[in-house]
Amino acid sequence: MTRLLPGILAMATIVVASNILVQFLLGNWLTWGAFTYPIAFLVTDIMNRVYGVAAARKVVLAGFVVGIICSLIGSQVMLEFGPAVPLRIAVASALAFLTAQMLDVSIFDRLRSGKWWTAPLASTLVGSAVDTALFFTIAFSASVTFFGPGADAAINWSWEAVPLLGSGPVAPLWVSLAVADWGVKLAIALLALIPFRIIVSKFSQTPA
Repeated sequence: MTRLLPGILAMATIVVASNILVQFLLGNWLTWGAFTYPIAFLVTDIMNRVYGVAAARKVVLAGFVVGIICSLIGSQVMLEFGPAVPLRIAVASALAFLTAQMLDVSIFDRLRSGKWWTAPLASTLVGSAVDTALFFTIAFSASVTFFGPGADAAINWSWEAVPLLGSGPVAPLWVSLAVADWGVKLAIALLALIPFRIIVSKFSQTPA
């Protein structure tokens, strides 16, 4: 467990920071949390490469638990239109995180014998796409109705029809938020290859 502690602490820090920074807007489509959250994939991939699949999954589960705790705390903070973290948002966040991170772990493991960059890049790109699709669809799509009419009051602002990213075809606002979010994830996935290579080369007993 000691060898996993740095990964667990890093994942917990990213999850907590992202839950805080998501409250602060950056322009029309993003929050500051969009720039910290994707680093979770880097942590998962480093743990997977250095310590293996089982270790990576334990780090993911630790991050999942921390995320649940953050959501529980946020659900007790009452704002004008309800809790800071409504049930719908909490469920979307938890399901997206666990599904995407576990998918990242599995894809990385299947590709780990290829070129050093193949596994982290492919697993992060797929995991990020799944994470974005699951979270924004469950959290904001009007087609998701099983949370009941009461849950819509906190998120119906996201249904406003606007040009995609301000200049494209008209779509619900949440679609622009999702596209912008995935764009950040894509950029960070590419940039993260640099620290991945450096860290793995330093600490792994086998070549990256």
